Parts: sequence; structure tokens; C-alpha cells
Amino acid sequence: MTTRLRFLGASGYEVVGPRSRILFEPLLRRNPWAPISVEEIERPDVICVSHGAWDHLGDAAEIAQRTGAPIITSSDVARKLVAEGLPAEQVRATIWGVCYDVNGVLVRPVECHHWTASELPDGSVVAGTPLSFIVETEPGVRLYHFGDSALFSDMKLIGELYRPTVGLLGCAQTDGLPDDPGAGTLISGEMTPDEAALAAEWLGVRYAIATHYMHPGAEAQEFLRRVPERDTTGQRIALAPAIGDFIDVEPTPGEFPHLVWGRTTTEWDPDYRPPMGAAAPIG
Repeated sequence: MTTRLRFLGASGYEVVGPRSRILFEPLLRRNPWAPISVEEIERPDVICVSHGAWDHLGDAAEIAQRTGAPIITSSDVARKLVAEGLPAEQVRATIWGVCYDVNGVLVRPVECHHWTASELPDGSVVAGTPLSFIVETEPGVRLYHFGDSALFSDMKLIGELYRPTVGLLGCAQTDGLPDDPGAGTLISGEMTPDEAALAAEWLGVRYAIATHYMHPGAEAQEFLRRVPERDTTGQRIALAPAIGDFIDVEPTPGEFPHLVWGRTTTEWDPDYRPPMGAAAPIG
């Protein structure tokens, strides 16, 4: 079996596996190079949005409204989406470590070193906790989406616990986006190319895929040079796709820990669900 990724620009990916279709952070209407329109996107099983920045939230709300697809995201984005009219039953706010099964897709949010805040229709601003994501499309294909995280040493722990095989790793600042007014001059994105290459090493991924840009420019090319320098396995595949490119990912052989239970024994029931009461409304 094969999982196919299509790069949509910025940090957006459409991921199609044997059992599911997952959409990460689709920025299409404000992306002049978008390979597909909002209207053409097929209904995903889940839309993952890491935080409230407009180049990450993108057109997720409109796609969800049109297709009925659920969105899993940070608490501030969830409040914004519901306040703007998306049905609450289509939105799931979560935090690092709290997993949800969404239409058969197990979504594990993990630590993300960034920030997020969203403006509500009444003008108030709410803050939340940004997310990175791990999802498994098929046995042996486990994707890590960086969600705009900076480098931090516990990426080693994420790699040890969950063994992602594909890393979607920001190595640039999305070109063409306006810089907010303020002191100083922008020099780098959340991770430099070398930091992103080190993230690939710490996570232990088989495929290190550059992202967080509109065009694979100097930073992406440097990422391609740096990944082999950081690779202690001698087997890592470094890629820097252009918008619209497809990437076919073959499963990595071997045993993988369960995304929820870790290294399980026969005593654990992987179908167990914790008992929950009625949920409080979002808003």
C-alpha cells in the first residue's frame, strides 16, 4: 500500500491513505499558486489546524462548512470557528496528549513550541495552546506535522515514544506573507534549515519533507544539504516539494508502538475508551 501527499503551499498538505483522507492547514484562496480550489477539495475525514495564524487556519472553515468535515484544533481556533457559525459538533478543541478518533483517524496532538491567539466576532481575543500532530495513515506510515513549532529537545522523546516515519518540517518563513509592523527585521522562520534537519534526526523519520514556504527557495535547498549531514542512519530521504507536487510514501517495515498505549501488552485493550459525561458547549 502507499500513502500519497500533495503539497498545497505554506504548511498545507492533502494526505490520502488506503483508509482515510486528511487535510492539514489548507491555504488556498489567498495562495495564487494553489493547485486546487476550495470548491474542488474532496471531503476529508478530518482537517487538522495547529493554531490561529491565517496562513495555517487558511480555508479550513469554508471547506468544513461545504463538506461537513470535522476540524481538530487548538482551543482558541475552536472558539473562533463556532462563534463564526461552524456547528459545534464539527469542531474539536484539544491539547497535547489528548487523542481523538475522528472518522477512523487517530489524531495524536504533541507538544508545539509556538503561540496562538484568535479574534472573535465581538473583537475580543482569546489565546490557546498550539499543536503539532501525529497521524497514522496505514501500518508503517506515521506522519508528524510540525504545526509551526520551533526546535526543542523533547522532539527526541516524541520520536522515541511514537516513531513517526514522515516529518513535515518547517525550514523557512512562508514567502510572500506580510511581516507585522514592529522593531527589527525578520531573519528566519520558526526553524532554520539546520534546525529542521536536526528535528528530522531527533524524530527519527525516514522521510524529511521541507515545508512552510510557497516556493522551495534558498532555505529549502539548504535543508536538502543539511539533512544528510545530520542523518546518523544513512537512509533518510530529504525532499523539498513545489506547490502541487505529489509525494508517494512507502510503509516503513517493523513494529510500531500503539499511538495511544505505547508498547502494549495483551492486558491492554486497544479498543478501550474512557468513560465520559456530557461535554460542555464551546463558546
